[in-house]
Amino acid sequence: MKRALPDLAQMAGLLYASALAITAQAQDSRKVQEPIAPPTCSTLVATAAASTSASDDTARLQQAIDHCAAGQAVRLSAAAGQSGFVAGPLTLRSGVSLLIDQGVTLYASRNPKLYDRGARTCGTITDASKGCKPFISAQNTDGSGIYGDGIIDGQGGRVVEGLSVSWWQLARRAQKEDAHQNVPRLIEVTGSRNFTLHRIALRNSPNFHVTLNGVDGFTAWSVRIDTPATARNTDGIDPISSRNITIAHSFIRTGDDNIAIKANSSGPSENISILHNHFYSGHGMSIGSETNGGVRRVLVQDLTLDGTTSGLRIKSDISRGGIVEQVQYRDVCQRTVKTPIDISTRYNPRASGKLIPLYRDITLENVHSVTPGRVVIAGYDAAHPLQVKLDQVSIAAGSASTIEFASVSGTVDGADAAARSNCEQRLQPYPEMVARASRPQLSLEQAKQYSYSEVLKYVGLAGKERIDPWDPLNDPLARGASFTPDYIVDQNGSADGVRQFRTVQQAVNRAISDSKRDPARRRYLLIKPGVYHELVYVPAVTAPLTMYGEGKDASATRITAKLDASNSGAEYSARHGAQFSDAAPEVQAMFANIKDRPQIGTMATATVWVQNNGFQARNLTFENGYNKDIGNARAEELPNVNNVHHQALALQVDGADQAQFENIRLLGFQDTLYLKSPQIGSTSRSFFNKSYIEGDVDFIFGDSTAYFYQSEIRTLGDRGTSYVAAPDTHLNTRYGFVFDQCHFTHDNSANARAGKFSLLRQWFHSARCSPYAPVAVDGYVCSYGASNGYQAPKGTVARTSLEAVGKMVVLNSRIGSHINRLAPWSDWNKKGGLSYRPAQYNSDDHWNYLQQAGIDPVRDLGYSSRPAPAMIFLGEFNNSDE
Repeated sequence: MKRALPDLAQMAGLLYASALAITAQAQDSRKVQEPIAPPTCSTLVATAAASTSASDDTARLQQAIDHCAAGQAVRLSAAAGQSGFVAGPLTLRSGVSLLIDQGVTLYASRNPKLYDRGARTCGTITDASKGCKPFISAQNTDGSGIYGDGIIDGQGGRVVEGLSVSWWQLARRAQKEDAHQNVPRLIEVTGSRNFTLHRIALRNSPNFHVTLNGVDGFTAWSVRIDTPATARNTDGIDPISSRNITIAHSFIRTGDDNIAIKANSSGPSENISILHNHFYSGHGMSIGSETNGGVRRVLVQDLTLDGTTSGLRIKSDISRGGIVEQVQYRDVCQRTVKTPIDISTRYNPRASGKLIPLYRDITLENVHSVTPGRVVIAGYDAAHPLQVKLDQVSIAAGSASTIEFASVSGTVDGADAAARSNCEQRLQPYPEMVARASRPQLSLEQAKQYSYSEVLKYVGLAGKERIDPWDPLNDPLARGASFTPDYIVDQNGSADGVRQFRTVQQAVNRAISDSKRDPARRRYLLIKPGVYHELVYVPAVTAPLTMYGEGKDASATRITAKLDASNSGAEYSARHGAQFSDAAPEVQAMFANIKDRPQIGTMATATVWVQNNGFQARNLTFENGYNKDIGNARAEELPNVNNVHHQALALQVDGADQAQFENIRLLGFQDTLYLKSPQIGSTSRSFFNKSYIEGDVDFIFGDSTAYFYQSEIRTLGDRGTSYVAAPDTHLNTRYGFVFDQCHFTHDNSANARAGKFSLLRQWFHSARCSPYAPVAVDGYVCSYGASNGYQAPKGTVARTSLEAVGKMVVLNSRIGSHINRLAPWSDWNKKGGLSYRPAQYNSDDHWNYLQQAGIDPVRDLGYSSRPAPAMIFLGEFNNSDE
């Protein structure tokens, strides 16, 4: 069960009680206490509701700063419905501070021209990386700072104006090209004295969050830094050739070094205290890699690291080495840290030079890791050994170590019960996680597992899939090959019933007949431009069928119908019975399965219904035209609320494996595309490339594995709520829906502009009641049972529903402003509703929610143990928000 987090202010208050003695062990030569915000010289009220690019508060913010007296602060406040300021680079004057109220966000502009230093390189990749000014700079100031419980947001993950990528994506591209990205830092303090950060939250910096260059006197107290682990070069706080530094009571979660103490040729870094802090994703508590100016008198005390790559790290090499000495680490707890102790003199093994790193008088006291990890203590050579003292240092069993060219006093032991217990009490979740508004980010290694070749190579029984490599991008369909058609459909042409047809279904019928003579040979069906008002059913017995259009684009050839879930079987027969009267027997069986139903239901509404393994389509449009003439919002208006069945499929891929779609358009509103596995707990595969899919609610749904590549996914905002996807992927299926290099767009309707829509809700398939939260019904109970059912006030939920967890990953994509930026992953329906289920990011959530609902995963469901590592259900990597 997840621990509830205390209020941040209460938690900080508990920590402050110990802060009175902060100077007792500190290396900072100043007497440091909790800062107090200066008085206000002027108050500015926000004019933007969010980070709109049209807003520009630069001039009025800078003017207020320039006219503020030393010792005072410009206060940023909010009005009703308006809480955002957007600005380009700002410069703090000496003695002048910013005070940002709680609930207010100061956004860094995404216009690279504003940051350019004159060479027009900001926002580009070059051989150097100093083409951008920082967002906030303080040069040669004394007594300046940034205070308050508000937020400074660098917008590193959003698309840069004039570019097609975000700052972070630019950084990743530079990494691939072995070059340098020109992107702005968030806060840069140079040649200054006594600069303060107090309680402020910093997030999403394009590059380093805070750098200190030649600073004497810096305090960061109760600061929160939060940027995804995948955001490259986003160090938390970097003191560089600076002295008298205190960083205390802060929470740092980022994509590079949480803290990195550096010293270049301009001088040493010294008298530094890192006290009572918590680190999460990032590269750890680092010294280096530049140490040629010397680093000395550093105290790191009462630190927890949870999920960093390295823990206590000193890194340098012969191109930038120097003396690092008098460094003390005390009372440190670590968990899921790959290298808890990482002290190395060969940071870049290819480096050249004569600046040999020398580390001496390094002490680790009461340092523990409760999970296994590597220990690296490596001097340069026998003539330049490290000097390290270990006192009560332990790492969990199963760890490896590399110790060479080092004079080590003491040993690294296995973590005992007392150390583990002490650390578990001190380790705590990042404060904002309590709101579950986070967007789960994949690591680089995890993201590699979501390449299309990896995702699409598994098929078969969930959890026991066989490997069957499939490379659709190497197929002639994706390469744009020309085909010799076996069948040609032309609604205005002549028909011979053998090769020439006027309807698509008649051509499919002939393909079924021919398949019985030669089932292995792929058939090619060319559809001439036009609008074909019909249903198209392709049964499993058909030989692999490629259906393609020859128009100038996919919109030139459209197959369309207007079925919806509320239609009766009689209505269905009246509209479409004639086209199936002389169809192949297998097609007639599909028709017969629907025609006698009182209501046909969602799964019978598909304009195109495919059961054919290896089916392909290119340069075509499949449309369900239900409500397309009047809009779909009427479903939410009286008297139609809860009465109109507006599910209407354009395409259903039903149990077909290796279904491939190239440059197709799928048009609909709710439930546009349904992707169904052959049976519950099995895997089949579909691939969509350079395609367009539109809809409003759950418009991509199902339980099969599907990869969407280089495609546009458009949300139509006619209705007040919208969810792009509703997967019900089985718990043990490796992959659900993966979107790679896609663009999530919208129709610019008022509802879409509200920015409240969701990427997903995980389909709680067939559930009739919810065990996850109470419902306002007297005596309500919903428990685990053999089937799904509810008769007020009691009901049961079946295993099949519990294990339909829903999986979706979005990577390298652009996400439009219509998607809720803070919480794009929605619960299934509202809490208190009969079918409510909270969003599950991974298998730990699944396990925990079952236990909280009174369902024992071991006793009731027969699970052997909690999956370790946790299985990913939802995740993002390297996306940009518009």
